[in-house]
Amino acid sequence: MKQVLQSLRDGTTRVEDVPCPAVRPGHLLVRTTRTLISAGTERMLVEFGKAGWIGKAMQQRDKVKLVWQKANTDGYLATLESVLNKLDQPLPLGYCNVGVVEQVGAGVTGFKVGDRVASNGKHAEVVCVPALLCAKVPDGVTDDEAAFTVISGIALQGIRLAQPTLGETVAVIGLGLIGLVTVQLLRANGCKVIGIDLDAAKCGAAREMGAAVVHVGSGQDPVSAAEAMTACRGVDAVIITAATDSDEPVRSAARMCRKRGRIVLVGVAGLNLSRADFYEKELSFQVSCSYGPGRYDPSYEERGNDYPIGFVRWTQQRNFEAVLDTMAAGTLVVSGLISHRFPVDAAAQAYDCITGDEPTLGVVLEYARPASELLPMRTVQVAIGAPRAQGRVRLGFIGAGNYATAILMPAFRDAGAQMVAVACSGGVSGVHAAKKFGIGRATTDTESVISDPEIDAVVITTRHDSHAGLACRALRAGKHVFVEKPLALTLSEIDEIESTLAEMRAAGKSPILMVGFNRRFAPHVVRMKALLAGVTGPKSMVMTVNAGAIPASHWTQDPQVGGGRIIGEACHFIDLLRHLAGSEIEHAAIDRMQSACGDTATISLRFTDGSIGAVHYFANGPKSLSKERLEVFASGRVLQLDNYRVLRGFGWPGFKSMRLWRQDKGQRACAAAFTGAISGGARSRETVGAIIPTAELIEVGRWTVDLAAT
Repeated sequence: MKQVLQSLRDGTTRVEDVPCPAVRPGHLLVRTTRTLISAGTERMLVEFGKAGWIGKAMQQRDKVKLVWQKANTDGYLATLESVLNKLDQPLPLGYCNVGVVEQVGAGVTGFKVGDRVASNGKHAEVVCVPALLCAKVPDGVTDDEAAFTVISGIALQGIRLAQPTLGETVAVIGLGLIGLVTVQLLRANGCKVIGIDLDAAKCGAAREMGAAVVHVGSGQDPVSAAEAMTACRGVDAVIITAATDSDEPVRSAARMCRKRGRIVLVGVAGLNLSRADFYEKELSFQVSCSYGPGRYDPSYEERGNDYPIGFVRWTQQRNFEAVLDTMAAGTLVVSGLISHRFPVDAAAQAYDCITGDEPTLGVVLEYARPASELLPMRTVQVAIGAPRAQGRVRLGFIGAGNYATAILMPAFRDAGAQMVAVACSGGVSGVHAAKKFGIGRATTDTESVISDPEIDAVVITTRHDSHAGLACRALRAGKHVFVEKPLALTLSEIDEIESTLAEMRAAGKSPILMVGFNRRFAPHVVRMKALLAGVTGPKSMVMTVNAGAIPASHWTQDPQVGGGRIIGEACHFIDLLRHLAGSEIEHAAIDRMQSACGDTATISLRFTDGSIGAVHYFANGPKSLSKERLEVFASGRVLQLDNYRVLRGFGWPGFKSMRLWRQDKGQRACAAAFTGAISGGARSRETVGAIIPTAELIEVGRWTVDLAAT
């Protein structure tokens, strides 16, 4: 299918062939008929991409600070690679979609195949959208009109926050698409409306909708005009729908408001507020969040947990339904807001249009292909498949997120593996990865990768809740498996993995299972392990992890999806101490600091040889401090590792320090060990340190799950 993508590196827009998505639980699979380009939001994205390095930095100053902090702790080369990889990822554009339901996901009610729906789906021929971000299109509303649903929902949410009442005067600053819809909805609410813009044509459109207008471009002063139109009382509320870096919209809004007036920011504006303006009038100021309650809440959007109507009357879905009803009633008229049409194949021209000098309003993309041509397209051939090379391990990737494309794929490429397929749920990241690394095909059909007889091993880099199930399916298919940590989220999943391995051994097969505990393979850790081999007696180890805060809403914090950070991240360090101790974990305990996420904790470990270890996993530190620090005390000597860049020895005969120009956490060596074990056969698998023994993977997995449940 075709999808519109944009490069953050240079701002170019292109139409790419990507695999059709599969329907997911709680979602609808929709064949698109129309999408609307949001001239404000999407123009800003394109202009950001086209800006040079300095321009990008000026627009993202908060992120520049984070980049400098990362450079100081992780090294400049590693930071540069991270930034370039982020900018290299294509950005799917669009959020105003209309189409026909082709498949209904498990657990969805209220929709059926054949329904016309409006959603926040991307500019793509087929989209998979959460059901709570969809609304049925009434029969009297055309696809062209329904394409304005999301834009209108944004306008409606801003109005709801302003709480206008019959007869009030409301100013709308910025008469683009959202502004003109806002004008109409306010008029329908019985308000007097003042429309303010630099563009004479947009002011004319607002005037036709019944608004008094102020054409700032001709020199009219909006504050003076507002005073004249309200008998010097000031307006009751101002809704800012402009998109600008200037502080002037907010300043003008404050000056034109009456005492205790309300200001709602729907668009983008500078926020250098004047305290005097707000203080003397006791003004209220609020930023509107997109389409309404539920936006950016994973429980609502991804898991389909609707808010009870008795407590939250207007959710984003109910806002969509409301604006569609006003369109059906003829109260909201948007057909005249369409200024340009393009077939989806000409999307690049459409974006040239909105970023050029030609006046535009609503730019609509049209889609024509029937479902019979689109839905079977789950796989796209991206590169010419290379013939199977003797001795090279052939890999299939499941998951193509940032870590996979930035770290694991380069690591396996450098290890000599031949990557032949990549599967991911959305398709875009898979095609990007395939093009970047010369992978033959990209697909949204995970099973096609698992069952492919030409694939020797499967690399799993999906969300944590899918790891165990995918690993078992791949093992039963006779594949070797590399799982990005964690191995599993529950003890029952670990039991299933163990039983699956036992089944395969009973059948005379011996697939390799590997977890991406790469810290074991870091050059400094390898040196530490070698130095500690000459030590008799137990060791004391202290691992301090400055993990940084992650919001409670992030998927890694969800016990059902990410497992929480103890399972999802601290497992790395439990494994590292287990490796350096060289003996089994005998006892483990955890003590958590009281916090919203419970992800600041100290984990105490005791090993069968008498060694002890502590993992201080802290989420309440600054990013300016290096992330990981390890100290090992043994026989009157100390080894101190700082963020995988510098290793120092104290009291260690013949060893003082080991330094690297750049941080190395062992990902490449970890990938090389896995591919080497496969291609080298049994002898390679028995080599000390080549791969992690399965018993240790299971041991670390069990202890980690137990600790997380404490």
